[in-house]
Amino acid sequence: MSNLRPWIDQYPPEIPADLEYEQIPVQQYLIRSAEEFADQVAIHFMGKDITYKQVLDSAYKFAGYLQGIGITKGDRVAIMLANTPQSVIAYYGILLAGGIVVQTNPLYTERELEYQMKDSGAKAIVTLDILYPRVSKVMPQTDLEHIIVTAIKDFLPFPKNLIYPFIQKKQYGIVVNVKHGGSNHLMTEILKQPTRKLVSHPFDFEEDLALLQYTGGTTGFPKGVMLTHKNLVANASMCKAWMYKCERGKEAILGILPFFHVYGMTTVMILAVMQGYKMILLPKFDVETTLKTIQKQRPTLFPGAPTIYIGLLNHPDLKKYDLSSIDSCISGSAPLPVEIQQKFEDVTGGKLVEGYGLTESSPVTHANFLWDRPRIKGSIGVPWPDTQCVVFSMETGEALPSGEIGEIAVKGPQVMKGYWNRPEETEQTLRDGWLLTGDLGYMDDKGYFYVVDRKKDMIIAGGFNIYPREIEEILYEHPAIQEVVAAGIPDPYRGETVKAYVVLKEGKNVTEEELNEFARKHLASYKVPRVYEFRDELPKTAVGKILRRALVDEEKKKLEDDWQKRA
Repeated sequence: MSNLRPWIDQYPPEIPADLEYEQIPVQQYLIRSAEEFADQVAIHFMGKDITYKQVLDSAYKFAGYLQGIGITKGDRVAIMLANTPQSVIAYYGILLAGGIVVQTNPLYTERELEYQMKDSGAKAIVTLDILYPRVSKVMPQTDLEHIIVTAIKDFLPFPKNLIYPFIQKKQYGIVVNVKHGGSNHLMTEILKQPTRKLVSHPFDFEEDLALLQYTGGTTGFPKGVMLTHKNLVANASMCKAWMYKCERGKEAILGILPFFHVYGMTTVMILAVMQGYKMILLPKFDVETTLKTIQKQRPTLFPGAPTIYIGLLNHPDLKKYDLSSIDSCISGSAPLPVEIQQKFEDVTGGKLVEGYGLTESSPVTHANFLWDRPRIKGSIGVPWPDTQCVVFSMETGEALPSGEIGEIAVKGPQVMKGYWNRPEETEQTLRDGWLLTGDLGYMDDKGYFYVVDRKKDMIIAGGFNIYPREIEEILYEHPAIQEVVAAGIPDPYRGETVKAYVVLKEGKNVTEEELNEFARKHLASYKVPRVYEFRDELPKTAVGKILRRALVDEEKKKLEDDWQKRA
């Protein structure tokens, strides 16, 4: 086995190379935790504690109500919420009713929302009151029959529940009053009703979908990734096995990563419910609020993204806060700069390691070891239990030996069933059971993997292949830089040229000439950025992944506009 999966030789004895999965639906873990930890806090939300028994009771009421308005097995129900108790209740309620969850970004424009509702065929959507006007406007163009409305204040303690509407009005400039009736439904009214007996449905662990998770759409129209109950149970179980020092029923996990993104959904919500952990939820990432929450609520686990950790480390009053409760963090969504890893561990005393995955794999496939084994700088670690990984040649399609760069491909029980209503794209991405990730990388002789970049992000300048991540790692070492992204922009002579977009730390200054001199000390001349642009912020996804393609598209648009002016 170790010849085919050499990374297994690196596993601590506590991590099994292969796992066995109970063939039960995702929602069954909430039922179990509510039995085992009935009076323990499942969710802490802005001063309010909700027990596991209360979450399950609410999920049952929600499920019964959904069945009462006609939701049945296989129907899609969208959730368009921030990280709130309602998002957890709705998620498990939809699954208890036999439905399929469609996670929807609350930041979607009307056009994006209409596209996703049409593509998924969702019959109902759960959304915030401030988003109701947007949802109701697109409703006639979709299959939506029901809008279930909730508000942040609904799950706030007294007197915050009275004060929050005034804050919301000041922040968003609108007050929305939705009445319960017809196609509109208020979650507060739903949860007041008696629990209905649920209609049971046949269940297939291997085939039944739990989730349609839409890809980011940075390279085209978003695609609905079909994730089964097996996919999600397997990935959360792998996460549990990887974090073997965490104690069942005793950990507290900070929920900043949005649940409408698969990374937050699996590594925070599903894992927490599976293990009986307390979730400390924040509806959005605010640096000062996060620091205060960590100090007061004492989370032990903190899954995040590099931009979140960077934001905390660069807060001017960081030293005033006690972050010592944090024990374990797995960073995902984007490459983790080595400097950020070291600084965060110095501040917290906990462990921060880089992981890797994608929506199509539920999402995690690789991570560095948290304990008992060395971490390899710059590596995404080794594949998780039950996960196979190879590097395929982009020229021949054959598996490459260690040390050679090609496209990373993975296989395992967490790999998606396919893309919703897109058989051709499914066939292009899933080949003989292997999920082609679109990432370029290599494996070393010990089985550790390294991502050099996205296949579509590789810069080809003057015939040289240049990987943006290598440039970014070097520039992150400069003391004035808070965030940086490198991209290939059109160049009439070299084909592409390297441009660096830079966000400076507060109070720091540096010139383009100084950055150029710094880069030349560490990079071959053809890799050194030819252009630098200083910005106040960089475009990002909801989980903090920097949108490199958006910057490249900006450059292309500038070039097109320039050509039109000249014409």
